[in-house]
Parts: sequence; C-alpha cells; structure tokens
Amino acid sequence: MSISLQTDVRMVKGVGPQRAELLAKRGIFTLEDLLNYLPFRYEDRIHFSKIKDVQPNGTYTLRARVMSGQAVRGMYGRDAIYHLLVQDDSGSLPCKFFHGGYLEGRLKPGQQLILHGKVEIDKLRPARREMINPQIEVLTGEEVDSVEMGRIVPIYEAVGTFGTRPIRRAIYATLQNLDSNIPDVLPPALLQQLHYPSRRDALIHTHFPDAGESLEALNLFRSPAQQRLIFEEFFLYQLSLALGRRAVRKENALAFRVREDKVREALKRILPFKPTNAQKRVLAEIATDLEKPVPMNRLLQGDVGSGKTIVALQAAVIAIENACQAALMAPTEILAVQHFLSARRILAPGGYTVELLISGLKPSEKTAARERIRSGEAQLVIGTHALIEEDVEFNRLGFVAIDEQHRFGVLQRKRLMDKAARHGNAPHVLVLTATPIPRTLSLTLYGDLEVSVLDELPPGRTPIETRTTTEQHLPGVWEFLRREVAAGHQGYVVYPVIEESKLELKAAIEEYERLSKAVFPKLKLGLLHGRLSSQEKEDVMQKFRHNEIQILVATTVVEVGVDVPNATVMIIEHAERFGLAQLHQLRGRIGRGAQPSHCILVAPGRMSEDARARLETMVRTTDGFEIAETDLQLRGPGEFFGTRQSGQLGFHVANPLRDRELLELARKEAFALAEQPAQKEALQRVLRLLPGEWQRRYHLARVG
Repeated sequence: MSISLQTDVRMVKGVGPQRAELLAKRGIFTLEDLLNYLPFRYEDRIHFSKIKDVQPNGTYTLRARVMSGQAVRGMYGRDAIYHLLVQDDSGSLPCKFFHGGYLEGRLKPGQQLILHGKVEIDKLRPARREMINPQIEVLTGEEVDSVEMGRIVPIYEAVGTFGTRPIRRAIYATLQNLDSNIPDVLPPALLQQLHYPSRRDALIHTHFPDAGESLEALNLFRSPAQQRLIFEEFFLYQLSLALGRRAVRKENALAFRVREDKVREALKRILPFKPTNAQKRVLAEIATDLEKPVPMNRLLQGDVGSGKTIVALQAAVIAIENACQAALMAPTEILAVQHFLSARRILAPGGYTVELLISGLKPSEKTAARERIRSGEAQLVIGTHALIEEDVEFNRLGFVAIDEQHRFGVLQRKRLMDKAARHGNAPHVLVLTATPIPRTLSLTLYGDLEVSVLDELPPGRTPIETRTTTEQHLPGVWEFLRREVAAGHQGYVVYPVIEESKLELKAAIEEYERLSKAVFPKLKLGLLHGRLSSQEKEDVMQKFRHNEIQILVATTVVEVGVDVPNATVMIIEHAERFGLAQLHQLRGRIGRGAQPSHCILVAPGRMSEDARARLETMVRTTDGFEIAETDLQLRGPGEFFGTRQSGQLGFHVANPLRDRELLELARKEAFALAEQPAQKEALQRVLRLLPGEWQRRYHLARVG
C-alpha cells in the first residue's frame, strides 16, 4: 500500500487509536509528523560486548538474559532500588536501577534483554562491577530481527506507554511503504553547494543508518543525513525571521528628530547620573534607528543593574519630544509599578506626564487613565498586559519598550504594535532583557532584531559577596542579618513557596510568622508574595523602600522590579530549588548602593550534581553572561527561556547550542534568499513546496 506524508498516523501498522492519542499529545498526527520524531541516540547491535570484557567507567551495549530481579525498598517503602542479575555465555553482571520499583514483576528469568549503560565499581564490594541505571529493551524470541538486530539501531524517547521498540517498528513500516514523493524544500542549488542528501534519503538514513556509519558521529548528530535535517530546521526558522524583518522594513514609521538642540537638552535634563560609556554607545545606536522612517526593532541586553531603564526612558523622551506617546510594557505589576515610580521621579522635573495602567487599579482609576491615554495627555504609559486590552486606545503611539519580553507571547506583543499602527505608522520597538543571552540563542530567539549590549555597570557599585551554607548554620546567618540591620541596612529572606506543601519546603507565610516571633522579635518584618492584591503589594514595597520594613520575607515575586539601594543582604533558603537565572535575578536586588552586599545561599549538604553546579557558579561569578552560558549548558536551549509559550524553540533535531556553526550558516543562506532580489524565484519555490503544517510552524506565508 502506497501512503503519503499526510496520511493519518493511525493507518500505520502497530499504532491504532490508543497509541494515536498518545502521539497526538506530542503533536504527531500524520506520517510526516511521525518521521520528524527522530532518534535521540543509536546502539551498535552488530557488535555486542561480552560481559567478561566490560571495564569500570566504560559504556557498553550487551545482549544477555535475565537471571533474577528484586526490588529493595528503603524506609517507609519509598525509593526502591531494583537489583537485576543478567548473564551471557561469558559471565554474569549485576545491574542496579535507582527508583526502579516500576520494574518489579516486569522482568522474568530467561527473558532476553538489550542493555545499554555505564559500568562502575560496586562501592560496597570494590572487586565487583555493576551496570548503573542501564536503558533496557526486552526482546521477544531468539530470532535475529532485521529491525532490532544486526544493524545500528535507533533509540527513541518513549511516548507514554508507547515504547522505543514499537515506535521503531512503526517508523520502519512507514518508510517501507511511503511513496517516493517527499518534497525537498531546500533550493536545489543550495543542496548541491552543501553536498547534502535529498530529504527522503536524509530521513531514511537518520532513522535507520547503514551498517558502515560511524556510531560516534550518529550519537553526536554529525552524520551527513542528520546535518542536512538540522540545517533545514534552522534554515526554515531563520527564513521566517528574515521575511519578518523584511516585512517590518516595508512598513512606515515616523522619523524622529534626534539631533535638534531641544531634544539634546531634554535628554541631558532627565539624567540622574553621569551615563556610562556603554549607555552612551547604546543610546547612539537607538537614536540612529529612530531617525529612520522604518520601524526600529532592537534588543537591548543588559545585566542586572546596568541601566537599561534609563536608556529606555531616554528613547521615550525622544518620542515625546517628537509629539508622540511612548509605552513600556512589563510582565508583572510589581515591575510595572517600579518602572512607573522610577520614570515619574526622573521625568517629572522635565514636565513629562507618566501614566500607570495595571489590572490592580480601581475601576474609576482605570477609566480615568484610559481617557488620559486616549486624549494624549499621558505621554509615557507604563503597564502590564492591561495595555493591550481592547478598550485601551492611544492618541499617537510612536515608541514601545517591552521589558523581559520572553515572558510575553508573540500575539500579546503584536497587539501592542497594532495599537500604534492604527494611526498609519508602525511604532519603533525596543525589547529589554536582563537575562544575558549567549550569541547562539540570541540568533535563534531574536534573529530578526538588531542587538545592543550594556556591558558596563554604573560607577560606585560594590561587588556582591556570595557564599553557600547549610540549615545547621542558620543561627549564624540570622545573627549576621541582625548586625546589618543594626548598621542601618535592610535585607531579604526568600522562600520557594507561599504556603506549606507536600514538598517539605519551608514556606514564606509560616517562616514570616516564625521569624517575626522567635528570631527577630524586636525588628520590623514584612511579607510579600504573589497572592497579595496589587495595593497590598505596593503598600509593602513602599514601607520597605522607606525602611519602615527592615527585613522583607518574600517569594520570587521580588525577582524583578525591586530597587532598594539600602538593602545589602539576600538570604535564599532552599537555594538548590531555584534556577540559575532566578538566583542571579534575586541576587540583583542587592548591591544597588555603595555599601558591600552579601548573598547567602542556604542548601542541604546533599543535592543533585546540577544543583551543586548552579550554586558553585553563583559563588564563583557575578558575570551575567558567564552565568547564562552555564545555565544554557545545564538546561539546554528549550528550557533556557522557561516555558515554550513563544513557540520558537520546538526544533525536532536542531540544537542551537550544539549546532552553532550550522545555525550561523543557515542564517546566512536564509537571509540571502529573503533579501536578494535575484533569489525571488527560488524563495517562491521554497514557500510553494512547504507543507501547510510547516507554513504554520515557521510562520511563513504561502506564495502562489
């Protein structure tokens, strides 16, 4: 039976309705989707190792039979360790599975297994070797199966109860019956130039490599077939960015007057301090963009405390001096209020009107604010998602700044842009982020933006000293905080959850009560968390800013948008539970004045290797870019930006971190295709051949 790429996945032998439901949860509906579900590693089942030959610290693939298996449970019946003994014709080998209770009753004596894992020395019996947490596959029968044995075998991540073996068989059946008409969307000249195989051949050899392929290259995703598919993913994604940038450049924007004396004087008048060289350079880059009649689309990266806000306010003043409104959208009310207070303090002496619009305002306050925005009386409008509500109408919006934009969805940002476009001109856009982004991911997430970097902190900032400690030493930590408060300073104590939970973590509300009564009875403590109303949050923050609260007990709600120069201590309990980016942002709440500041990370003595690496990084450096690189290494690109709400990092095989060279090559070729007039016909061919699902995935408009 000949089938096509758009055939429903239920038509594949071995799938059926139940497994199709599991696949649908992974976005796999058609055969094309199934073929894009690629192996994450490969095993050599042509040459199996013998048990007698395995050595400590080596990784091996074995074919052996089950001798015995038993789950040994710890105290209270938790954390079962499953002990398995396997044997081949050369000897026997014990295997150990931590959290292996799920294997109890599943493995029976005599069953044939494929095992793949690392062999280590048994710490209790140094003369004995054991395989730790191997990946296993149960074989049925003794026959040599052409899909399972005698070849390099692909290993797939299980989809629920749909395991690697049935997935492998389903994909094999699909490739056997698929007709030869798999469209090759890459331009033929480009395929020839890069010596890449066709898409059909690339899929076949990625799923079922030839016996002569290098296993090492396959597991490093460096085979020619894999490289072709990686390049294709990057190419189509970068093409969407290139076409987006081209579309923006075709729009009209107001060309602002920047070099007039009136504007220059206004910019000097609002500066609360002497700008750094980095701030001067970045403002010049922004000003050059604002002078052009095409919309600015620029990313401003700057570490915590580098002065991004003042640069954004200067750009807003340029817009206001050109008879336009400016807007600044922040992801949280606390951050929006912080920006509002800073902007009002800096801009009020210049006679500028700053408006705040957040959901937490009273209905009457919202109505009045919307009217001032509509009339143009509000020159700079600062708010949250409330800015993009239907009944918010600007008079003449010319400049938009979006803070921590990766927290917003694509459509949310577009709705703010559209509010300016209603008046005939697209706005100039400045995207701000305090999350330092390595160049590789900057090309991926912000490939359609020009990039400016604030790589210099304002003078007078004292480096923050960071150290780790354990809960047993908390009495000494509290004494240190008490001394800092006695010296006139303030501090934060941060917890991972608001209330007690099954996770056995300390919670902010309970700890606030305990600290107030038992640890700091003579000091003034405050509590801040996400369940407080907007007014309650602002009341607490105002008291903390005015030193009416000496110690602020909080959750990560203080991660961004809190600027209290008098705060010199940040204590984070259960620090092992926080991500590097969160820890870096929390630490950034201190060190904002001239006094020495201290960040104390409280964590257990025993923790995961990743958690230990995070804390060691925090102690070693305060450099945001170094921290971002480590974070990227630990979490991978998909997790680096939190949830996948932007829909921009859902690559099947490409990895921006691992495949940086291919990313840069794909970007170069994609932008050339989109922007060179001579490539118009080749571009139209790519878009015409692109399946509808890919059109939606890469946000590419269908052509003719």
